[in-house]
Amino acid sequence: MTLAALPFALSFVHPLMMWVLLLASAYAMYLGIKAKKTRTGTPEQRKALIPGKFAQRHFRWGGLLLGLIVLGSIGGMAVTYLNNDKLFMGPHLLAGLAMTAMIAVAASLSPFMQQGNVIARKAHVGLNMGMMTLFLWQAVSGMEIVNKIWSSR
Repeated sequence: MTLAALPFALSFVHPLMMWVLLLASAYAMYLGIKAKKTRTGTPEQRKALIPGKFAQRHFRWGGLLLGLIVLGSIGGMAVTYLNNDKLFMGPHLLAGLAMTAMIAVAASLSPFMQQGNVIARKAHVGLNMGMMTLFLWQAVSGMEIVNKIWSSR
């Protein structure tokens, strides 16, 4: 690959990364559901779930996702700007910015949830469910953008 082809190739790093992060987010959501079941289940259910350390795993995956989603969002905007000398103000950009804010706020609630704050827990779940909904829509709209970039080569 020549240096001139690099900007075009970089256009595909953001979508690939985001598809991986969408799947990783679904896994983190699964861990969160299991963590809740560990807290709220029957004694027998809790005994079976405790060895899975779902809360700790959810916390670690959440932190990793926070960092990578923020970097992926900024990276997508940077590549768009480098290739076009501008950002395209539209639904994909705005939804991506909203997702980035939502995951940051959801993660910031962790200390309050660790102290047992039920409102923080409900807000965390609501923000992340909203983020996942936007993420699914972003996957579809992002593939339309990828198709335009591929077609214009």
